[in-house]
Amino acid sequence: MSLHRFFTPRSVAFIGATEELGKFGGRAMRQLIDFGYAGPIYPINPKREAVFGHRCYPSLAALPEVPDHVGIVLPAPAVAGALAEAGSLGVPFATVFSSGFGEAGTEAGRALQAQLVATARASGIRFMGPNCNGMINFTDRFALTSTGTITGGALRPAGDVAVVSQSGGAGQVNTMWRAQEAGLGVSVQVSCGNDADLDLLDYVTFAVEHAPTRVVLVLAERIASGEKLRRVAARAAELRKPIVMIKFGRTEAGSKAAASHTGAITGADAVFDAAARQLGLLRAEDCPELYEAAMLLRQGRYPAGTGVAALSISGGNLVLLAETGAGLGLRFPGYTPETTARLQPLLPGFTGTANPTDLSAGAIGAKDLFENALRVIGGDAGVDTLVPVLTIAPTADIRATAALAAAHEKPVAILWTGKCSDDAAVTPASLVAEGHAVYRDALPCLRAVGHAARYGAFLQRAHGPAPARPGGMDLAKAAGLLKAERFSEAGARALLACYGLFGPREKLVKSAEAAVHAAAEMRGPVALKVVSADLPHKTEAGAVLLHQEGAAAVAAGHAQVLANALAYKPDARVEGVLVQEMVTGGQEILLGVTQDATFGPVLTVGFGGILVEVLKDVAFRLPPIAPEEAEALLRELRLFPLLGGVRGAPACDVPALVDAICRFSWLAKDVGEAGLEVEVNPLMVLPGSRGVRVVDALVVRP
Repeated sequence: MSLHRFFTPRSVAFIGATEELGKFGGRAMRQLIDFGYAGPIYPINPKREAVFGHRCYPSLAALPEVPDHVGIVLPAPAVAGALAEAGSLGVPFATVFSSGFGEAGTEAGRALQAQLVATARASGIRFMGPNCNGMINFTDRFALTSTGTITGGALRPAGDVAVVSQSGGAGQVNTMWRAQEAGLGVSVQVSCGNDADLDLLDYVTFAVEHAPTRVVLVLAERIASGEKLRRVAARAAELRKPIVMIKFGRTEAGSKAAASHTGAITGADAVFDAAARQLGLLRAEDCPELYEAAMLLRQGRYPAGTGVAALSISGGNLVLLAETGAGLGLRFPGYTPETTARLQPLLPGFTGTANPTDLSAGAIGAKDLFENALRVIGGDAGVDTLVPVLTIAPTADIRATAALAAAHEKPVAILWTGKCSDDAAVTPASLVAEGHAVYRDALPCLRAVGHAARYGAFLQRAHGPAPARPGGMDLAKAAGLLKAERFSEAGARALLACYGLFGPREKLVKSAEAAVHAAAEMRGPVALKVVSADLPHKTEAGAVLLHQEGAAAVAAGHAQVLANALAYKPDARVEGVLVQEMVTGGQEILLGVTQDATFGPVLTVGFGGILVEVLKDVAFRLPPIAPEEAEALLRELRLFPLLGGVRGAPACDVPALVDAICRFSWLAKDVGEAGLEVEVNPLMVLPGSRGVRVVDALVVRP
């Protein structure tokens, strides 16, 4: 579906138009006219002959043509009728500004909103809203909104940054207007309200495909579809158009805990954060961070790494940069010997050649020194981003810095803390309007550099191989197993085995004698576990005993775990007792699949065992993933160094763990359609090249 005619209609009608500027319909009509729209405008109001000099019509049916876009401002109960009329005439798009629908939180409001959707589906019309503040197309001079941000004064020039928001004020004022105030030009802006029909991601999709747009800024209160987000993110990556997003709800309660440890440690925001990184979405904390990031990202030059070089006559600013950068994961690497050798003749005798580079006050007035030093530093192989720092400088120095920034192959973020000393018209905003990235303070400057570095790293990963299924999977058998209503541990293990994930030697027994015999065959200590789909957490039920050895101990343990299980849940259906070879050494890892409300199946990997809910050392991905992504996931864990061996302990079989994670990620993808949650806790990662073993497994329907 193309939204071209939504944003660039050949003609537009407005139902509820008036000349009363105290009313929404009056303000929106005035904006539509004043914004410079060149097509026919048709006010609809049976009580008026004309509105702001435009002939007024009693209904859509009375118009001389079918408009491409209709704005609707009517009492909520009357909107469905107007929408039905528009759809019956063949109007493709509408914007419903009226409130009193789902946002009211009442049954009546929800019913009215459902009626709008049903009406639109029946007639084929698509609509924005309800309860929205409309849209602005700066590129084609079309505005259907009441916002005061475009009222009066000279019209803002069109630019290359799109702003898409469900909110009106946060999108149009906090982000769009402030971005323009800082010197950025906006291409299109949307404040889409309730998203009853067209949703936020539809407008993001348009912005990504919109040729003049280079960066898309998004303020999201809700995401309608994780799969849709994945598609638009993939397209944005293909076009190298960054999406910077605020996702409200960082503090909301996490996903409901299922009958697994994984569900208890998986929060909705933590999942979204991980998904955003995986998809190349750059997440911001506040509105200024959105447009400050856009200043640098819109240049299309993305750092090859996190190495930053800064240059200034102000040592204090450089110290602040270095300390701020360290907290953001940025590095200020030392220069190569070649750079140092070229730099030393340029610098005053009492300065050094460290990074950040302090030219000191001795450089003030030295012709071309700043520019020449910046050029030398920019050529250093270890420098990925340049940050020249200006304080109070003459036009010549400012222009020279800006020219070098525009011509350089590496991204340049200019930190300008002061002013131009000889021309008041030269300001940070004027440089931004010319296409430069200019910041007033260290934190926003380096936050933008961090976003650019992350996007550059993402683009490098995005060109890697797509995830491919490992061999040795029995998908036909797995499909049959997934149809089961309930899973015991034996059923869970059978499913995992279909994906090449196996446990230690084990045997399901029905008697104490059989348990003793099975343990003797294993020639070592064993674990005894009651097998029952009614006991997802066997440890809490006392239905697990570890390190049992010898006939007497095994027989007594068999009786004990059965008694404990039935005491914990008298109606538990018991299949038997699993006699399992004890696995010793290595590290305990958790593998989990939970069902997220937005994305569906989510892969969780972390350090496991009985303390998983205390440690919460976990990382998330959307499945499936390739080995490179599995390795990156492991390195996010705080305890990752344990896998390499510490204090004389042998290193674990990390390649086998990576393979297991990839296999499990395909299981996660496949169980998503079945609505299941899966947990392996622990997966023992053995020393050396001994592989991994599934020690305990759980499959549940949440």
